[in-house]
Amino acid sequence: MQYQGVLRKMMTEIGDEVQYYLDMKTDFLNMNQLISKEIKLSFVTYECLNCHLEKKIYRQGYCQSCFFDIPQAADWIMRPELSKAHLDEEDRDLAYEKRVQLQPHIVYLANSSNVKVGVTRKQQVPTRWIDQGAHEAIEIVEVPNRYLAGITEVALKEHVADKTNWRKMLKNDIEDVNLVEWREKLKEYIPAEATEYFIESNIETNINFPVTQYPAKPKSLNLIKTPTYTGKLVGIKGQYLIFEDETVFNVRSNEGLVVNIQI
Repeated sequence: MQYQGVLRKMMTEIGDEVQYYLDMKTDFLNMNQLISKEIKLSFVTYECLNCHLEKKIYRQGYCQSCFFDIPQAADWIMRPELSKAHLDEEDRDLAYEKRVQLQPHIVYLANSSNVKVGVTRKQQVPTRWIDQGAHEAIEIVEVPNRYLAGITEVALKEHVADKTNWRKMLKNDIEDVNLVEWREKLKEYIPAEATEYFIESNIETNINFPVTQYPAKPKSLNLIKTPTYTGKLVGIKGQYLIFEDETVFNVRSNEGLVVNIQI
């Protein structure tokens, strides 16, 4: 079987075990069903996720001109504390910014390689945690806009990490922690503007990933430098495909690449 299409991050569905789906435009693959099968990945060309032109991808699946123009790639995406829609101030496209920024956001703790703080739109829970490869997570505050979530994250990351060690996450070199205790410990550092939104009582979410073999020394596949790769799929965690020879492929960081998948 052979499929071809532009890569976008895998869609996910939480359950006893996370289900992964890859949309290849004309085909829709349940990636869990491919575990234990040999897969051949081949780079074909580029396709910007915004303009859909065959242009080299710059960042986040976009060509360089789109990346510096469209609101989906503005600085406030990665740094929510820079959000200004609540002030009625435009960055690149005020209508888009209001639609995204002026909705409920969650500040959370997730444990993937270590305990980290993060921000996501409420509707992205638990998708965001799955994408990060977190095996447990918990909400800390639910605020009405992205700015409040951003300044809360900035305050809390003075006391807890805000990055995931992807190698440690993929090796499953992790330990279970009590995220309720972490939530209570960090409560005093929440900015005054967001204290009323603290979530007093909730429990952590546990996530199980479809992995039969974790890599001891994961090595990342770069399809641009190595245009063709063949390996046996042994698991999926976060947005990574894990192969038997300890090669790992981050689907999300390769968005915008047109690939051929042969099974």
